[in-house]
Amino acid sequence: VRARHILVKHQRSRNPTSFRDRDGAGIRARTRAAAAATLQQLASQLGDAPSEADFAKAAADVSDCSSAKRGGDLGVFARGKMQPAFEAAAFELRRGGMSGVVDTDSGCHLIFRTE
Repeated sequence: VRARHILVKHQRSRNPTSFRDRDGAGIRARTRAAAAATLQQLASQLGDAPSEADFAKAAADVSDCSSAKRGGDLGVFARGKMQPAFEAAAFELRRGGMSGVVDTDSGCHLIFRTE
């Protein structure tokens, strides 16, 4: 599959820093619940069937992953390449579908399947 994602890190993320928060002060202060709430609000704003362009813009604006610079594009990946919860959610989506909040060791994600 090919997917984009938006990652919001929180105090329990395995690497609580990002290009947006190099020292991690903001991430370490953010609870998992706050990270999930941020993504739930964003998902509500994007709607039930967001365009890929709208999702990419949101990823560029919000995501703590360096893929934000590419609109959250993770490229093509096969089974066994991503964290289990992320992989399961990505493979369950139909093309053009967006997940709910997905928890991994990296933080909380929204996933948009492109292929």
